[in-house]
Amino acid sequence: MKAGAGRVEFGGRDIGALSVEQIVASGIACVPHRRRIFSTLSVKENLEVGAYVRRRDKGAVSATLDEIYELFPVLKHKAGEMGGVLSGGEQQMLAIARGLMAGPRILLLDEPSMGLSPKLTTEMFLDIRRIARAGRTVVIVEQNAFAALSVADHGYVLEGGRIALEGSAAQLLHDDHVRDAYLGA
Repeated sequence: MKAGAGRVEFGGRDIGALSVEQIVASGIACVPHRRRIFSTLSVKENLEVGAYVRRRDKGAVSATLDEIYELFPVLKHKAGEMGGVLSGGEQQMLAIARGLMAGPRILLLDEPSMGLSPKLTTEMFLDIRRIARAGRTVVIVEQNAFAALSVADHGYVLEGGRIALEGSAAQLLHDDHVRDAYLGA
């Protein structure tokens, strides 16, 4: 989808006209909401699809797969199962893992808690925190403001498509407007 106005830059380079493959190869991976895994492919095949832009670097792909299996051990145990038979939480893990397989510098997550129970949401955000602490930049778009801000360093509050507030996650968690409007406090 083309931008209606302005530019999209990454690393000082306009990426607005690049193909999806070129954008991923430049270091950006997006995990869309509703997971969008390949239900008729195995867990391992889904992960291999995520590594498509790096397919020629077998060593890097293998090392990333090992990291994925360490982060999400259940995916290793279910590597041969079809993606469509996984639980919602497991599918979300697979979607995030597939994004990580591209070896991105920035991982974009769109509504990672959508459809998950409160317990799985907590676990998912702990996993996201581990990904960020391992050195990966993670950008989260999330309606569950409390969960997102509890793992974030910095946050932005959007209202009507514009930035209404920004600051450290701790500042936003304690901001009266944010608490009233988004945290139900």
